[in-house]
Order: sequence, then C-alpha cells, then structure tokens
Amino acid sequence: MELLKIAKELEGLQTVNSIAKQLNVDRRTSINYAWALRKKGFLENVYGGRVKLYRINPLIKRKTGYSFYELLNKYSKVKLAVREDYIIHSEKEPSVEEILVRAVKNDNFRVVLASLGLFNKIRSWSRLYKFAKNYNVRRKIGALYDVAREIIRVRRMDDKTRKLLLNAKNEERYIIPRFKSKSFQDIEKKWNIYIPFNKADLEVYKE
Repeated sequence: MELLKIAKELEGLQTVNSIAKQLNVDRRTSINYAWALRKKGFLENVYGGRVKLYRINPLIKRKTGYSFYELLNKYSKVKLAVREDYIIHSEKEPSVEEILVRAVKNDNFRVVLASLGLFNKIRSWSRLYKFAKNYNVRRKIGALYDVAREIIRVRRMDDKTRKLLLNAKNEERYIIPRFKSKSFQDIEKKWNIYIPFNKADLEVYKE
C-alpha cells in the first residue's frame, strides 16, 4: 500500500495497536509501517505516559536534523509528551553527552528531571565536559551527577573531570529559576548550585 495513502488513512494520534487494528495487520507489520512512515516524514513520536503515541500527518515534511526530545526519550526512563519539537541540525546524530547538556540548559523541570537518566549512558566524561563548558553549565552537570547517583547506578566520573566541573567559575546558581531543594542541600552547598528536585520528585525512576 502506498505510504501517502496510509498516512491519510491513519491521520491523527495512533499507537502500534491502533495502527494494526485500522490496517488489519499484525503488530510486527504495524511497527514496520510506523518505521516507514517516520522515515518518509509522515509520523512523529508523541509520548503519553507508558504508551508510545504517534502523530501521523500526510502533510508533514521530512525534518532535517534530529529531534532533541526523541533522543532524550530514547535515553531516559522518564518520557516526555511533546507539543512542539526541537530539531538539532546536525549531519551526525548528537551524542548522549550533548543531549544531556542541552537538557540541563533547557530550564524546564520535566526535561531536567528526564536528563538524570542519561548519566548512566555516558560514554565519554571528557566529551561531557566539553559540551558542559560550551554551554556554561559545568557545575550544574556536576551537581546533577551527584543527584543521579542517589537514584540510579552510574559509571564513576574520573577525578580530573570532576575537579574541572567543580572549579568552573561565573555560572548561574539556579538550574531552574527560583527552585531550591529541601532534600539535597549538601549537594547544593558542595557545588554552589540550587537543585530543583526533592526526593519525592525522583520516585518516578523507581516506578
């Protein structure tokens, strides 16, 4: 079946199961159709709770670049429902280190919360430091790393990177304006950064 015709038939919000039912195909075929529609630019991911939602539109043009939110959702346990996408224009897929730093720079509570899950995906601490320096969030990255260690297993950061992050100067103290923590004041004091979460906010990582 022609993909444009399928996109017109499925226009709107769909799941893998609803696509299978509407096209009268099995689940595996439904997943393959979703993949093909995304590749052509007719489908984009919209995360709603634990069920992955797709928005299908026969008029969507193929995006040039990579979806920040799609990559963040790919790496983190905390999924985001997105109304407006944020495209990173790049020939190569951005690294998990870059996505983490962009998330911390985002200034959005849910985005920064989701970013904690990326610390156990880090492949290069030096690359993470490079992006943190470029975006001027070095101490924020260090403070959030210490918070992440409270809830998930993460690779040990090497002493050199940790020292470089800790010695950064002239950074804004708030990760999210006016948000301070009652649970992580020791980390706040150590890094001179205000943590926007309390322990209750991190329960989502235990679900």
